[in-house]
Amino acid sequence: MSTSMTSSSNPGPLKALYDVPAPAKLNLFLHVVGKRPDGYHLLQSLFILIDWADTLHFERREDGALHRHDRGDALPPDDLCLRAARALQQASGTAFGVDLHIEKRLPSGAGMGGGSSDAASTLLALNRLWGLNWSRERLLPIALKLGADVPFFVGGRNAFVEGIGEILTPIEVPELRLAVVKPAVSIGTKEIFSSPLLQRSESVAIVAGFPAANGRRSKDGLETDSPSNETGSLGERKGSMSSDRQTQEILVQQLYDGWGRNDLQAPAEAASREVSTALEWLQTRYENSRMTGSGSAVFGIVRPSLNAAQKTDTVTGPESNLKATPEGEFQELPDGWVGRMCRSLTVHPLRGWAED
Repeated sequence: MSTSMTSSSNPGPLKALYDVPAPAKLNLFLHVVGKRPDGYHLLQSLFILIDWADTLHFERREDGALHRHDRGDALPPDDLCLRAARALQQASGTAFGVDLHIEKRLPSGAGMGGGSSDAASTLLALNRLWGLNWSRERLLPIALKLGADVPFFVGGRNAFVEGIGEILTPIEVPELRLAVVKPAVSIGTKEIFSSPLLQRSESVAIVAGFPAANGRRSKDGLETDSPSNETGSLGERKGSMSSDRQTQEILVQQLYDGWGRNDLQAPAEAASREVSTALEWLQTRYENSRMTGSGSAVFGIVRPSLNAAQKTDTVTGPESNLKATPEGEFQELPDGWVGRMCRSLTVHPLRGWAED
């Protein structure tokens, strides 16, 4: 990122911001717990940030115009980034515009939140570029109107997510290494949520220590609780930032062992055999696999014993070696697939660009 972006309290507008990251997310689990009268599904999920990211560049315009320049495959004419810029421009009344350049590295149709992350980074960057200096709380309502995942990226921390995505409980998650693969197929979110195979979780497994947990701690460190249809207020829950180290270790071990699930995975597998193939492909190498979001990307958590064997260009799994470039991109994948070895992030790289 540009050296001009080191301060989070720059009082005035900037000329430009370059190399602004927009990291992806993974859902370590995703439970559908209800449905609102307006048709939106209620979820409980653990979102984590990873180091696979798009890169954005912003140059301030004095004429108020908003222009996007695609450095790669063309994006839809009015994508989430332009909508985010327009929404912030209208809400703030600024006379400034922007030339926005996007380098897409994240696969589309993956369930990794690429478009939502781009929109969130656009809000955070323009908040600085235009000298608005709005608080995170002021940005969050704009983020939610853009999409259910956008508030998570604006929040900037790994989080237990509830409602339709607007209720965020920050949680500390140990650093993970994750093998992430996107098969060639892309599946529409509408198709997944309208599938007859989509089932609501009757009981919700919640990590002990989360403020949403109202049950009693079980021997394995997890709790079960009945789902709630209340969405609560927008934003982060206060005073409940972290779980203890023991709970973190229990969570990771349970994930290795297959605890939790993604309730959207069965509809996705029914829609495309390729999703099942990708899951099986990772399962044979890392002994665990799961889909993220509504797919079609899948991931496997690399166990600590495999982390210890990690070399600069090779990840050792139980049955095979996956060769990767220095940037982590897998070199040997089926035609049309993309993937890479990723690390989880503790916080979003732009976390300091809006005050709490």
